[in-house]
Amino acid sequence: MSSTLLEVTRAAHEEVERLERTVVKDLQTEPQNTKDRLYQSHRVRNMIEQITSTTHKIIEIYEDKDNARKDEIAALGGLSSTSTNVNVYSAFYDRLKEIRDYHRRHSAARYVDTTDEYEQLLKEEPAIEFTGEESFGRYLDLHELYNEYINSKFGQQIEYSAYLDVFSDQGKISRKLKLTRQYREYMQRLLEYLVYFFERTEPLQDLERIFSKVTVEFEELWSSGLVEGWENENHEDGNIQQQIALIDLDYYSTAEQLTEVGPEKLKEALAALGLKTGGTVKQRAERLFLTKDTPLESLDRKHFVKGFRGPEQNGGVAALQSSEDAKAIALMEAKMNKLCDLLSETIVRTKENIEKKHALTYDEIVQEREEDEVQPESESDDEDQQIYNPLKLPMGWDGKPIPYWLYKLHGLGQEFKCEICGNHSYWGRRAYERHFKEWRHQHGMRCLGIPNTKNFNEITSIEEAKHLWERIQEKQGVNKWRPDLEEEYEDQEGNIYNKKTYTDLQRQGLI
Repeated sequence: MSSTLLEVTRAAHEEVERLERTVVKDLQTEPQNTKDRLYQSHRVRNMIEQITSTTHKIIEIYEDKDNARKDEIAALGGLSSTSTNVNVYSAFYDRLKEIRDYHRRHSAARYVDTTDEYEQLLKEEPAIEFTGEESFGRYLDLHELYNEYINSKFGQQIEYSAYLDVFSDQGKISRKLKLTRQYREYMQRLLEYLVYFFERTEPLQDLERIFSKVTVEFEELWSSGLVEGWENENHEDGNIQQQIALIDLDYYSTAEQLTEVGPEKLKEALAALGLKTGGTVKQRAERLFLTKDTPLESLDRKHFVKGFRGPEQNGGVAALQSSEDAKAIALMEAKMNKLCDLLSETIVRTKENIEKKHALTYDEIVQEREEDEVQPESESDDEDQQIYNPLKLPMGWDGKPIPYWLYKLHGLGQEFKCEICGNHSYWGRRAYERHFKEWRHQHGMRCLGIPNTKNFNEITSIEEAKHLWERIQEKQGVNKWRPDLEEEYEDQEGNIYNKKTYTDLQRQGLI
């Protein structure tokens, strides 16, 4: 027995209701960590997409473009789409016979409960692709784009950690370089990666709606020439269109009246149209006046400049194409900036992770990665709850504010700033003394080209560290091995000389 259209409709409605209940049940379960939260979001996203596709099918059935649903409903009442004769009993017995024949042919068929199938959806762990560097969505992996950036004409030779600060800021790149094909392809790949990463880490966000809002705001700013980095770009390209119709010819009835405009304006208007600009004012006016009632395609070729291949070549189409390219690139930058705002915490976390890795050895990096894989990430949901902490005391190991007496005992109200660490603040003497051996301070010293030894403990100023390093180098220079003065040579008579004296005597032929 083939499924009727009404049965298909009923089954589709049932499927939508079951999926909606499953989504509600899944969202009522609080995830234990980031991985569970990500799995839950992807499960919900998949079910929402399934609901959407099923709903579209139901809408198509109700629209009934081929009148199949109407005919089926009419057949239930014994009516025909082409006849008005009522034959309820014959229709009923025909349907009954069809059902019996179906069950006779499929006597082994049994009822399948789909409840278990939907319960399995709650335990599903969707396959989400992340690279090792992304660490299941905690960090960005921009190494390929970084290599493309430093090897491009618009890029700079900088470290990867510095690239994470500048990749979202295009203000330092000139407009001329932005209009190159290399920059456009780079922006396309960068935007594609950020979109792909955002869809994997935030599957419940409506990215199309976000981008549509960005596009509307961008169009308003572009029409006003206020897009950052592209100021007056639209007006400059619009001037080309204005030059094409620089003079309203409908206002003038004869070429003599057109001469009142002046030779310069006539020359600009003719040049914009690709016409010859030479001759007297009257000749220019007559040449321009020809375009009032005659299309450029129909004009004699003698009126155009040499090498003119068509009105579209000099009529601004190339410039308009450049304008469209500039607009497309500016829109990509606007979308990328919006994504960077949404992923700002991830970008900061990525930079901190890179700086931390610079201060670790290879064995420590491998050990840390193994610990992340073996030990599941345990994030307590208590951090989402509001904790009463009016004195803004630091949190203890149990996630609650430490006692006030302990806060005063360790001097945690005292702030220490380290310029080498990027003016990072350390609260309490203990944290301040400990930070000299931590990765942030080590990275800062490495950037200054100074070894992080005990000589530089308690030094937080960059100038003081540089001055001390110069003094240490000078002192090491005094005690350094000097072969010219300290290396010994012996002549044939057994006399001992240093290298410099021995070389001088040998040059003079005394030895």
